[in-house]
Amino acid sequence: MSFNLKFKDIDEVRELNDDNYTINDLLKELGLSAQTIVAKQNGELALEESRIDDGDEIRLVQIIYGG
Repeated sequence: MSFNLKFKDIDEVRELNDDNYTINDLLKELGLSAQTIVAKQNGELALEESRIDDGDEIRLVQIIYGG
């Protein structure tokens, strides 16, 4: 089982070793904060608790703050 990860220059297929692997697990593994990243799962906004399934496309988007 695997999913496709897209983030900045990353475009790779990653293996799923856990049936309950979530967006939050992925963010922790990459050392990213949910406060600065928005996740899209198969083109739709995803919550941190969303489970990643086989064949999913996960796109992480950096939030830019400004004033």
